[in-house]
Order: sequence, then C-alpha cells, then structure tokens
Amino acid sequence: MSVKSSSPSTLTMPSDREIVMTRVFDAPRELVFKAHTDPNLIPQWWGQRRNTTTVDKMDVRPGGMWRFVQREADGIEYGFHGEYHEITPPERLVNTFEFEGMPGHVVVETAVFEALPDGKTRLTVTSVFASVEDRDGMLASGMEDGANETWDRLAELLATRANL
Repeated sequence: MSVKSSSPSTLTMPSDREIVMTRVFDAPRELVFKAHTDPNLIPQWWGQRRNTTTVDKMDVRPGGMWRFVQREADGIEYGFHGEYHEITPPERLVNTFEFEGMPGHVVVETAVFEALPDGKTRLTVTSVFASVEDRDGMLASGMEDGANETWDRLAELLATRANL
C-alpha cells in the first residue's frame, strides 16, 4: 500500500508490520551515510524544526548504543534510543528505535544507501514493528509528517555541505 504525499519521499507498507520510506537525496551516498553516523551532524537535521536535538550518546558500532533528546521551546523533552546492529559504510545501517515515552515498543530499522548516477543517493528505510498495532500507532502519531520534515532538513544540510 502506498500513501500519497506532496513530499519527495514515498511511504509504503509492504506487510502488516512494516513501513518503508524512500527518498532520493542530491548528495553522494558517503555524505548521506556520514550525516547518519556523525554525532556532530545529527542535531542539524534530526527531528522537527521547532525542536532542538541533542545527541546524548552515539556509539556507531555493532552493539553500540545511541540516544537523542528532542527539546521543545517550552523545555519539554522527548528521548529516543536504540542499539546499532549492523554498520556497513556507506551502504547500510541497522539499528533499533524506541521512543522513551512508550517503552517496550521497539522498532528495527534498516537504512540502505544506494548510489545513483549524478552523485545522488536513494535512501530506503525499512521499519519492522513487533505488531500491526505498533505499526498503526506509529502512523497515527504523525510519523510520516515528522519523517518528511526530518528528511527535508537533511536535504537542506546536504545541500550546504556538498564538499564534505
């Protein structure tokens, strides 16, 4: 199933426990991969514009942990964390994702970075949920809009750092 959006991203649900998002970025895959694995770059694009993202920990290796905190203007904080399972630069990242406000709902995310002609990169993120209810709850939370805004911010960052 495909969901229509005005965004350059696509969202599909190939099974009752999966969400797949895809977008082509105008940057080489090494740079797109670096933006996902460099703790200095994460705060510049991860999350919604109205929030500030802080990298609490980011140990990019199999078994390494990550934790990001988003802070709203009024000081309310939201934590997200997970564990890296696989890192294959610059092709693939596999990690878990858990929103600390709803503990126990762990998602396994696989990001594939595909080099395209003209120095572009197709990023495909497959999220596998423990249940259809978890997947549907994520969709109902506004995840698609948040992901599109995050990827818009990533595209803007990549455009400013094309020579990294």
